[in-house]
Amino acid sequence: MEVAINWEKGLVFSGTAARAEGDPLPPLVTLDGHDGLKPIELVALGLVGCTAMDVISILQKKQQDVTGFEVKAHIERSADHPKVYTDVVIEYIVRGRHVNPAAVERAIELSATKYCAVQAMLSKAVPIHHTYRIVEG
Repeated sequence: MEVAINWEKGLVFSGTAARAEGDPLPPLVTLDGHDGLKPIELVALGLVGCTAMDVISILQKKQQDVTGFEVKAHIERSADHPKVYTDVVIEYIVRGRHVNPAAVERAIELSATKYCAVQAMLSKAVPIHHTYRIVEG
């Protein structure tokens, strides 16, 4: 994997990534140090995106009738620079019909302990906790 960032103007950058050598992807994201997405927020999005993909995939394999799915991260940061994450709570909101709580718990556990590379890296530096809600419908 290779990633690159190009300066546009001020504190605005466009980022690209390639999964393999010679396999460029179009610009994936714009970072803006003033009004837009900041790098530390991109890390948080990477975390919830990674675990969301794992959990929904596992729930589908377990044939759970999921009709909606959202993952949020509630993050505390230190007051002093570099203002690192000090505590993370990942909240999974699963909407569906007769979704089995044990299936949700297992999917979250597998993401946290086996599949989500972002979570594995961040958990070495900051405590990560998990909560979930199942909403019938």
